[in-house]
Amino acid sequence: MARVLFQFEDGGDVSIFAVPGENLLEVARKANVAIDAPCSGNGSCGKCQVRLVSGMLKSEKTRHITQEQYDHGWRLACASTVESDVCVLVPDIAAAYKSRLKTADLSSPEELRVFEQLQKSLDEAGLSRTGFIRTVSLTLTEPTLDDTMPDNERFSRALAASLGAERVAVPFHVLVKLPDVMREGGFAVKCVVLDRGEAPEVLDVFPEGSVQAVCGLAVDIGTTTVSAVLVNLETGALLSKGSTGNGQIRFGADVINRIIEQQKPGGVDKLRSAIIEETLIPLIDTLCEDAGVSKRSIYGLAVASNTTMNHLLLGVSANYLRTEPYIPAFFELEPLDTADMGLSLAPGAKLLVAPNIGSYVGGDITAGTLSSMIWNTPELSMLIDLGTNGEIVLGNADFLMACACSAGPAFEGGDISCGMRATAGAIDAVTIDPETMEPALSVIGGGRPIGLCGSGLIDIVAELFRAGIINGKGKFVREGRRVQWDDVGMGSYVIAFPDESATGRLVAINEIDIDNFIRAKAAIFSATMTLLESLGFAPDDVQHISVAGGIGSGINIKNAVYIGMLPDIPLEKYRYIGNSSLAGAFAMLTSADAARKLHEVARSTTYLELSTQPGYMDAFVAACFLPHTDASLFPSFLRQRDADG
Repeated sequence: MARVLFQFEDGGDVSIFAVPGENLLEVARKANVAIDAPCSGNGSCGKCQVRLVSGMLKSEKTRHITQEQYDHGWRLACASTVESDVCVLVPDIAAAYKSRLKTADLSSPEELRVFEQLQKSLDEAGLSRTGFIRTVSLTLTEPTLDDTMPDNERFSRALAASLGAERVAVPFHVLVKLPDVMREGGFAVKCVVLDRGEAPEVLDVFPEGSVQAVCGLAVDIGTTTVSAVLVNLETGALLSKGSTGNGQIRFGADVINRIIEQQKPGGVDKLRSAIIEETLIPLIDTLCEDAGVSKRSIYGLAVASNTTMNHLLLGVSANYLRTEPYIPAFFELEPLDTADMGLSLAPGAKLLVAPNIGSYVGGDITAGTLSSMIWNTPELSMLIDLGTNGEIVLGNADFLMACACSAGPAFEGGDISCGMRATAGAIDAVTIDPETMEPALSVIGGGRPIGLCGSGLIDIVAELFRAGIINGKGKFVREGRRVQWDDVGMGSYVIAFPDESATGRLVAINEIDIDNFIRAKAAIFSATMTLLESLGFAPDDVQHISVAGGIGSGINIKNAVYIGMLPDIPLEKYRYIGNSSLAGAFAMLTSADAARKLHEVARSTTYLELSTQPGYMDAFVAACFLPHTDASLFPSFLRQRDADG
């Protein structure tokens, strides 16, 4: 056996024994060492770079590692096998999805704006702010020798009368504490109730006046990123907000790879552990610590995620989602006990899952549709959600239709050599001087850059194209200090030289990265156009387009149109709404009316399967060019090109 020591830049380390000849990435997975591998270890993405400190690895030479890097010990974990005792360094960028948990400053008006606007929109639509999980205060009559009604019945009758219900459910964990609680409070009690109609369920009870926070957690579980907000359910106030990488990403950046992984021996448990133990629990712990509350005060967990993520979270087989006729195990679920998921929250805490629409349009889009308010407008509107899976919803108050496309992980930093999530150190905006070809960067959190997030990626491709540094095929056609060529003639643009970066390593985008991005933007545009054409609409017919996705602090719509990702319509018709899925989960958690509307939206939305549309693949191929093989679709691009000469 060989001892493998993984060292991290923060000074920590993990040790495990491996069989000589065992793949290093698989060894890391067994040791729960988070190494980014969006391609699931097939050597195509180059994100699993580690540095050999000591010992011996047998490593295949790949295009992702230059000779200079190789000489300094850099290797791809997926292309290396253990030959002896070995020590490897896992850099921050390779583990960025796991290590860079980001919390938000809720004193910032920008962080609160989305939720405040959503609350205002829900109020205008007539949806109340009373949630399914709420508190009810009761003053009970005290027992006497003439009134010997049992405590349970006394409590149940009073609560049922207060709620207008025929009966209430009092579970065992509430029953055992009820007698003492009633007398501690002088027969004045406060209870936490799941109120879903005929038989509300009591989740907890405590004396009136006791200091007891009643909180809920809204969570968006994305394929790449998990975001959450902690909420006071009594006041609706946001207590803390944060995001982290989805620990499942080491099993592949896309849902298909994860479904395949789930079918392997032990795969169900590995994937559930990755999302629950490695991702959700640390995120919940951090949010509770920031807010100064116990996680035992969380009574509701509202989750919005795509159909596959829902299945993997619950440990339900997703295998039939990837084969025709693409059938999920469920669309809608009744509230579930969080304890069954291995989450130690409040006793009786419930999991609310946003309903799915189709096999590849899940609860995240249902939630996003709700928060975008498409369903409440008479005008033709559209939601475009940018993520590993790109989803588009078209409609108004009369109808809704949705489709999904595989955009890949580029928008969230995957498949891009310098890509990373939209967290501290990520470049989120770029401009390039067309004469000098020098960049001006905006970095999340300030300071020197580590890598490039989705919004920055859109900007840099647009700027490279606008400055004539790359052509419509994404190939480099200009020379300069920032343009470099490798030994096989592949060009790259240096965004930050080693002395300009936070890691001391080059931050650059190459032709393969650009090609990956072009395919991602082509998937979005072709899906958008196919959905419109299926109903006989043109882009100009759309009056409002909401662009969503946690890809940065914002998105330059003009740049997205310029490179052919979004339809070329007046820019004032667009608005960037950020993480609409998280906002929808928040609405589901805090408003029973919104939760009911969420289910109505899911049931009334027609799912369009793009693979059955004969023209979709032709549209996709045509869009794999900057901005498009048919430039007439982008008159603003033609006008700017003519103006630039």
